Amino acid sequence: MRISRLLAVLVFWALTSAHFSAASTPGVRMTPVVRTVQDVAPAVVNIHTARIVEQEVNPFGTLFDDQLFRHFFGDQDLTRRFEQRSLGSGVIIDGRKNLVLTNAHVIEGASTIRVRLLDGRQYDGELVGSDPDFDLAVLHLKDARDLPQVAMGDSSDMMIGETVIAIGNPFGFGNTVTTGVVSAMGRTIETKQGTFTDFIQTDAAINPGNSGGPLMNLAGELVGINTAIYAEAQGIGFAIPINKARRVVDELVSLGRVQAVWLGLEGQDVDERIAGYLGLGEARGMVVTQVHEPAVESAGIRPGDVIVAVGRVDVEDRGHYLRILRNYTLGQDALLDVAGQGGRRTVTARMQPFTDEKALEMAAKRWGLSVQVRGRALAVAGVRPGSP
Repeated sequence: MRISRLLAVLVFWALTSAHFSAASTPGVRMTPVVRTVQDVAPAVVNIHTARIVEQEVNPFGTLFDDQLFRHFFGDQDLTRRFEQRSLGSGVIIDGRKNLVLTNAHVIEGASTIRVRLLDGRQYDGELVGSDPDFDLAVLHLKDARDLPQVAMGDSSDMMIGETVIAIGNPFGFGNTVTTGVVSAMGRTIETKQGTFTDFIQTDAAINPGNSGGPLMNLAGELVGINTAIYAEAQGIGFAIPINKARRVVDELVSLGRVQAVWLGLEGQDVDERIAGYLGLGEARGMVVTQVHEPAVESAGIRPGDVIVAVGRVDVEDRGHYLRILRNYTLGQDALLDVAGQGGRRTVTARMQPFTDEKALEMAAKRWGLSVQVRGRALAVAGVRPGSP
């Protein structure tokens, strides 16, 4: 009996030892997620910004509003200036040129930008260019050397259900890793900042401070830039596809800004009469009043047509149409849902540059204004008689 018990103990010990030995082997625990994080984390940065905010201070309540007080002491201007700090994330996209990609709202209004790497190095960040319509900004790390960088991926072939990894600085907890899956592609969200289209939706936790950090696939490639701009998100996160971000980065680096684009169409809101005539059901969309670009005209768009949708986004009115176009870059194709006398149809149109010269030309035609550009300001040089 003792021999049987001894054999049983020995067998149990051998089996459990083998199990724990296998479980503790690094190769078993070195999952694709762990491998990706180890490869990418050195290129993820924490961004600390500060900006000066002015606030009126009235320590005496309504005393300064009293007419008798103002008679003797005059108007008291008590304005206090204080420094407001915020945190965000970013990712090094070019280690040779010292370029960091982040969200525009992370560095908006910042008077100082300080960037910290995983290895403890810190650098001053210089703004190369920023565009709030795309919520993207590029920073240059001053005096930096031997920087790591991420590998660029392709967001066009992402799969629903694919595992993704978000790395960032939520609530000041640097280099926090969360995982999830791609829940949807091409999402449109409405925020106080405007309409944002073509977002990646994921269930990976993206909190304040995560903004600007990378969204990675299991191949260790950058496929999106996380953004916490949508305040109502609960249990879901959004990221800007890297293919869109790359186009924006190219223009920010070369021009310092993103070239404004348009489709060569002018229009106005759809009223009930037009909606009824075209059988739209409701007064939504933008009715085309003028066509300026030959490319759009050759696509079959004529005055009187109604732009019902751009891409996958339904157009509410003229203002909404213009906000949607802000999500496109020069040379990008847009799929237009058009309603006209011949019924509904879908056409493809390419974004054209909306230059300062074109804007001045349209101002002259629409309002009768002759305008000159002087630095960053416009000066009215003349007004056409009889103009509005």
